[in-house]
Amino acid sequence: MTCHDPRVLIIDDELQMRRFLRMSLSAQGYLPIEASTGAEGIGYVSSSTVDIVLLDMGLPDLDGTDVARQLREWTQAPIIVLSARTEEKDKLSAFAAGADDYLTKPFSIGELLARMRLARAHAAPRSHEQTDFNAGELRVDLRSSVVFVAGREVHLTPIEYRLLMVLIQNVGRVVTHQDLLKGVWGARCATRAQYLHVYIGRLRAKLDLDLDQAKLLVTVPGIGYRLRASEPERENPGDGTTPPPG
Repeated sequence: MTCHDPRVLIIDDELQMRRFLRMSLSAQGYLPIEASTGAEGIGYVSSSTVDIVLLDMGLPDLDGTDVARQLREWTQAPIIVLSARTEEKDKLSAFAAGADDYLTKPFSIGELLARMRLARAHAAPRSHEQTDFNAGELRVDLRSSVVFVAGREVHLTPIEYRLLMVLIQNVGRVVTHQDLLKGVWGARCATRAQYLHVYIGRLRAKLDLDLDQAKLLVTVPGIGYRLRASEPERENPGDGTTPPPG
C-alpha cells in the first residue's frame, strides 16, 4: 500500500483520449498526469516519480518506441502502450524498446484497469534501487531530487536537474552533445548546441565544479561531457578516453 494515489503518466496527443483516461482513472483512485508530446513525458519522468505510464505510439514529436526507450533510462515503472497500430511488427518494436504491455485502441476501461493491476503486480521490486548519488563533494538525493555540494543544498532549475540526471545515468562515460540535447530537450533540439553550452555553464557555476580540484564534470572537446564516478584516476593527457599505446 502506498502513501499516495498511484501516479499514472498519460502520454497522448489526443485531447479526448486524455480526458477519457483522466476521468476514468481518477474515479478508480489513480492520480493522472498528462503529457501531449513525447518530450514532455520524458521530461516529467526525468524529474519526478511515476507508478505507471500509458503511452501512445503516434506522437507529434517522437515515435512511441523512441519515447519508451528514453523512458527506460529514467524509470522501471510499467509502460503500457495504447495504440491504434495493430501490426505485429509494431508490437514487437514496442516490447523491444521496453514496453511491458500493448493494448490496441479502441479498448474498454475495464480491460485497461486489469492490465494496469497486472503490470504493477509484476513490476520489479524497487527496494534495491539507488537512492543517492555521490561523487566527490557532490551528492544527489534521487528520491527527493535534492542536490548538495560540500553539504550545502543547491537549487537547480528543472532543466538543469534533468541535465545532471542524464550525466548521472551515464556516469563515467562520455555523453555526446547530441545525446544530451535529446535527453533534455527532445529530438527536435538535437542540433542546437547553444542550449547545451549555456546550461552546462550554469550547472558548473551552481555546483562549483570548476572550483573542485578534481573536476567532476569533464569536457571532451568536440564530443560531449563526462561526469566522473569518483576521484579521478591517473589518465593520459587529452580526454581520458583513449588508452596509452602498447
